[in-house]
Amino acid sequence: MKAMVLERLGTPLVQIDGPDPVPAPGELRLKIEACAVCRTDLHVVDGDLDHPKLPLVPGHEIVGIVDAVGSGVDPSRIGQRAGVPWLGHTCGNCIYCQTSSENLCDHPLFTGYTRDGGFATHVVADADFAFELSSEADPVALAPLLCAGLIGWRSLKKAGTGKRIGLYGFGAAAHIIAQVCIWQGREVYAFTRPGDVEAQRFALSLGAAWAAASDVPPLAPLDAAIIFAPVGELVPAALRAVRKGGRVVCGGIHMSDIPAMPYSILWEERELVSVANLPRNDAEEFFPVARVAGVQVHSTTYPLIRANEALSDLRAGRLQGAAVLVP
Repeated sequence: MKAMVLERLGTPLVQIDGPDPVPAPGELRLKIEACAVCRTDLHVVDGDLDHPKLPLVPGHEIVGIVDAVGSGVDPSRIGQRAGVPWLGHTCGNCIYCQTSSENLCDHPLFTGYTRDGGFATHVVADADFAFELSSEADPVALAPLLCAGLIGWRSLKKAGTGKRIGLYGFGAAAHIIAQVCIWQGREVYAFTRPGDVEAQRFALSLGAAWAAASDVPPLAPLDAAIIFAPVGELVPAALRAVRKGGRVVCGGIHMSDIPAMPYSILWEERELVSVANLPRNDAEEFFPVARVAGVQVHSTTYPLIRANEALSDLRAGRLQGAAVLVP
């Protein structure tokens, strides 16, 4: 197996060669076809998230072919395509697991964070947390759906049914869920980094009704806003942009500190909520929607050895859509 490994926080990944991992009972092994690069991977590598497993193979938007299974796993899964997301295992026993909120499990494992992920040629995963995927679809197009797509879908559900939706940070997640919003008949207002005209053009090319810098107020009050950029200063900006009774959804796992803000921008029953970790039923809902909506994933591919370059391009905002590693 070849893999790109994080040995110390804040340092570049290093390539290793080693034996292929062996699936334990209840696990399967994938020969990886594609692994998308997520902003959460940046938060792990840069040390924004506490206590990752080290050394660690990052990556949690994995698509591959099952080539081995451990005991207790149906051997007919060998040869099938599967996807492995961020939530890699739950305890099944805590109050959250017992009340259909497994994404809030007290004792979870996360792919590419507390267990090895997909910046590699092979990965082992809990078979119950590996989704069956179409054998006919493009693996490069599928990979970003496993987190960027799913976090966008969960955020959109949290945002409610309003017609006018603001998306702050027009990267991998926003470009996917914008297409779903437009298919649903909603109006998309895209907010980008100041000066990022290319991202604004990209949003408009996908059908957004309006696109501008994040410090520009929208033309009309929003019904809801989703913040994908990990920038706490966007929270008060989004609250000011939504109407009375509107909702702001924070869609990231990490965000810089939210600055002090006047109560008046939260008043009038505006709501501020977050999403976390994505339960398996989100995938059951989202993948059929993405297919029917005709979502087109825009990707830049990199060979596995260039994982550091992909992370750097994502960190610097040089990408339109998603970055995907292809072993």
